[in-house]
Amino acid sequence: MAAHLVTPLLHPVDAVVDVPGSKSIANRALVCAALAEGTSSLANLPDGDDTDAMLTCLELLGVGIDRKVTEPGSATISGSGGRLRPGPETLPTRLAGTTSRFITAVAALGAGPYTIDGDPPLRVRPMAPLHDALVALGATVDAGEHWGHLPVTVGGPLNATTLIEVRGDISSQFLTALMLIGPYIPGGLRIGIGTPLVSRPYLEITRAVMADFGHDGVSIGDDHVEVVTGGYRGRDYVIEPDATSAGYPLAAAAICGGRVEIPRLTKGSMQGDAGFCDVLSAMGCTSIRDSRSTTVECGAPLDGIDIDMVDLSDLVPTVAAVAAFATSPTRIRGVGFIRAKESDRLGDLCRELRRLGADATETDDGLTIEPTDLHGSRLDTHHDHRLAMAFGLIGLRVAGVEVDDPGVVSKSWPGYWDMLRGLQ
Repeated sequence: MAAHLVTPLLHPVDAVVDVPGSKSIANRALVCAALAEGTSSLANLPDGDDTDAMLTCLELLGVGIDRKVTEPGSATISGSGGRLRPGPETLPTRLAGTTSRFITAVAALGAGPYTIDGDPPLRVRPMAPLHDALVALGATVDAGEHWGHLPVTVGGPLNATTLIEVRGDISSQFLTALMLIGPYIPGGLRIGIGTPLVSRPYLEITRAVMADFGHDGVSIGDDHVEVVTGGYRGRDYVIEPDATSAGYPLAAAAICGGRVEIPRLTKGSMQGDAGFCDVLSAMGCTSIRDSRSTTVECGAPLDGIDIDMVDLSDLVPTVAAVAAFATSPTRIRGVGFIRAKESDRLGDLCRELRRLGADATETDDGLTIEPTDLHGSRLDTHHDHRLAMAFGLIGLRVAGVEVDDPGVVSKSWPGYWDMLRGLQ
């Protein structure tokens, strides 16, 4: 696909933007619905590649799924009660790291063999903590090429065990994957967390979604996670708007001035990233979160900040984009682990920002951005939707910003470029 030339805004933004349903909540809800007893109706499912990959893999595991053609974003899931179709089966997770980790754990409940594989960029992403944990739980785990990477072949059954150890400083998705299948492990699940826990809000999302589907026996501490045995119950469920995706139009208000409102992203959101508006407030914007929506308005120069983003790590590229227009330096800390995301979200981000003239420097656990003038350039997305979308924000203010591989945004928001054009 040709590079996308972003059209700068010539005036402050004034928009109400509907964002897709939360990818994080959707994938958790889909797993719970797939393992539940009974039928679930899910609404406001996002239309990105990650969700589609999850639906495809669950269907291949024998879960009945009716995607409502006449109601986009809706699906009926006939729960399996934890009883999956035996293998052999290949489960294609495309570029979806979340789906690959969740599906690997789910597949370990079945007789197997199930081979989980993705596109080449996904094969370099780390999976070893999850694979090691599944072995400790009694699963058969066979590496296709290199241990701790895709492709991998797994199968159950899982056995009761007193305690397994999982690192907490690489990705919360390993812990979430295990938590989601915990109710179906004989005797439940006890996990010791041997390193500092990153992205804890995502574990809280997992616990909340599990409770919504009828299983509230989850304990999360600084050094442990426990899940009692049990199961899920089917239900009707509406996915709330994606707070990480909402960050892009909200950031547009900060970068270009003006006002953006996100309907249905409320003060009651279970997503930690819903607190992004507080970050923008610290940078000089005005934000309101109430029972109907989230709104950010900005009309003053932006201030740089010093911020630990360990619990807001998916928003690092977004904050960096805003910081590029601040009148004082910004330091982002606590996010060294995001080098193992879809891209090296520190090194690759800084290299591309420097192409625009930004004074961006990678540090051990984050990056710093000093105020400077920017200019247009062609930017590489490094197969990362979050870099692509952040670069698009910069192009709203800087002429000549071209984004290579713009279709990568289909991972989470296929209509992203249309949304930016709609801000004109």
